[in-house]
Amino acid sequence: MALIGFMEIFLAAICFAVFHLLGKSHDGLPKNWPLVGMLPALFLNLGHAYDWGTSVLEQSRCNFFFRSPWFSGMDVLVTADPANVHYIMSTNFENFPKGPEFKRLFDFLGDGILNSDSDMWRAQRRVAHVFMNDQRFCRFLANTTRDKVENGLLRVLDELSQRGVAVDLQDLFQRFTFDAACRFVTGFDPGSLSVEFPEVPFSKALDDAEEVIFYRHMYPEWFGTLQRWLGLGVEEKLRSAWEVMDQVVGSYIEMKRVELREGTSKAERDENGADLLTLYMVEKETLGALECNDKFLRDTILNLMIAGKDTTSLVLTWFFWALSTNPSVEMKIREEIRSVIPEEEQNLKVFKIGEHVHNLVYLHGALCESLRLYPPIPLEHKCPVKPDVLPSGHKVDPGKKILINLYAMGRMKSVWGDDCFEFRPERWISKSGGVRHEPSYKFLAFNAGPRTCLGKQVAFTQMKMIAAVVIHNYEVHVVEGHPVRPSNSIILHMKHGLRVKLARRRL
Repeated sequence: MALIGFMEIFLAAICFAVFHLLGKSHDGLPKNWPLVGMLPALFLNLGHAYDWGTSVLEQSRCNFFFRSPWFSGMDVLVTADPANVHYIMSTNFENFPKGPEFKRLFDFLGDGILNSDSDMWRAQRRVAHVFMNDQRFCRFLANTTRDKVENGLLRVLDELSQRGVAVDLQDLFQRFTFDAACRFVTGFDPGSLSVEFPEVPFSKALDDAEEVIFYRHMYPEWFGTLQRWLGLGVEEKLRSAWEVMDQVVGSYIEMKRVELREGTSKAERDENGADLLTLYMVEKETLGALECNDKFLRDTILNLMIAGKDTTSLVLTWFFWALSTNPSVEMKIREEIRSVIPEEEQNLKVFKIGEHVHNLVYLHGALCESLRLYPPIPLEHKCPVKPDVLPSGHKVDPGKKILINLYAMGRMKSVWGDDCFEFRPERWISKSGGVRHEPSYKFLAFNAGPRTCLGKQVAFTQMKMIAAVVIHNYEVHVVEGHPVRPSNSIILHMKHGLRVKLARRRL
């Protein structure tokens, strides 16, 4: 756990003493204490915050008003109600932007697409949509992913399986997706995926920043300002991470300028395609009113990097954890893979998964189950522009923050049925044998409404390719007794990683 500062420790000590003496409210929900609000309950359950939040929302029928300490201005409506989600994300989308509070919390993202609203967001989304559908980028993405799987991931897995040593699968997948994201966003490979497991400052800086943002939700703005002024606590950790991110991204931009100036970038003629940074810098007419300066490129790269780095790796990590506790599911996936691969490719380590990916229906369902139970972005932050009344009857105004709890939503019996805690890919299979559609306001892993993730299909293709190749080639065994639970971060990392041993399968 990160150093959370003297105020958090002091409050936690008070909370433990008071809360144990006086207990919860009569209905089992957090008690609203004078002065400190519901903060004692939060600190007492900080070690399992997401599961505690799920329990609270289940007891309060998917909606709960968290009362913060007096005068902090941090009261929050937490919801896992699909009707509210649909209203906020789609029906009345314009009244629920991310807002200035979100931008303050996530300030290191600058004015990028993940952090912007209104016309700035629309302009960036339009450009990103054009470039992500550009055939040059699509070729580059496909070639990059295949090369990184064949010459990166599989080589490391082979080496580790031969040694018979345990490895943190979460770290391995994050290294893979970090390298891949760097390549398809900037064209440069940082080379973090190797058996030496080198420390990569840029990757660590991203992780540190995400952890700090989690804690920023727990203290008022003035306390963050005080930490920055004193140069201590989590704000100092973010400052250091921010410095690393700016330095690395700035170097990528400068190297790309050199490539373009010297004619060594082959964006226009290379049959392998072009990375996104090249397209942003070469196709300036597509940007319209957006100014292609260093800040714009920095914010764009950082936002795309975060979107491409964490989501895929964490879905795969939780997916393999789920398979370890559901061996029958893994067997069905393996059988499905063999059924769709042509006979001449059966004994290949890397088969042409792109040509068969749409036929892997059961694997798709299993990945959806992982996303439902372990969404990589477990919380969505909103703030109304004007006073409003949600379908649940809760009144909200510009001073009220709203947290949509995706992690809890996947565990609500009222949303997914009594078997909501079970890992059951069959719930995603239609009667006709295809993939069953669930509305995005119920299954929010790729966002909903106008902000639906542009890279959804790209992510599914990558996840299927990696999952299929690993399952086809290896037995993955979680180390006995290894603790598995979410860390305190805005990204659903496993706190202790996922320690596994690998055994090569005979094909």
